[in-house]
Amino acid sequence: MEMGLIHINSHDELTQNLDKKDDVYLLLYKEGSDLSECAKKNIEKADESIDDDKKNYLLLAANVKEVRDIHPNYGIKTVPMLLHFQKGKFTKTVAGCNNPEYYNNIFANISLSAGRNDETKKVPRVTVYTTPSCPWCNKLKQYLRENNIPFRDIDVSKDTNAAQEMVKRTGQQGVPQAEINGQWIIGFDKPKIDKLLGLTVK
Repeated sequence: MEMGLIHINSHDELTQNLDKKDDVYLLLYKEGSDLSECAKKNIEKADESIDDDKKNYLLLAANVKEVRDIHPNYGIKTVPMLLHFQKGKFTKTVAGCNNPEYYNNIFANISLSAGRNDETKKVPRVTVYTTPSCPWCNKLKQYLRENNIPFRDIDVSKDTNAAQEMVKRTGQQGVPQAEINGQWIIGFDKPKIDKLLGLTVK
């Protein structure tokens, strides 16, 4: 079995790998960047902590300094960024450098999902709508990271379509807002977030 991060050099090479596993992860990183090196190291550490015979995913990596034809296809403008493909379809991203436990939670849940059916606790689908200048947005994202919850972060100050969709769904322009498994939460409403994510309220 191939282990660790497998480096690819083109979008064609990515598409050739997408049918090897139901779940494929691609780390887009910039060689020489401290944040990118941090993400790469922590992802490798998380991957190493999972038994080889339980791995039901594939880990790929591409250096954007050399590979220029992948990130434009998925609207990726900043790195490091971990892209998730499920059954060949691009589903979500995980931005920045997170701790090994955070990545381990993602990979371990994927491994469990493939090994069990009804008993498996599904990985929640979480999208947060934020802006860089919003302190409560950062608190929300930090809270999700502390609880090892993977999420997609959308900066509505740059993505006008997402901002319009958010207002259309909730009637509110303020951030943060979060969509958890299809249900919307306005602001950092911790009790509601805990309930939807099945977290133990402390």
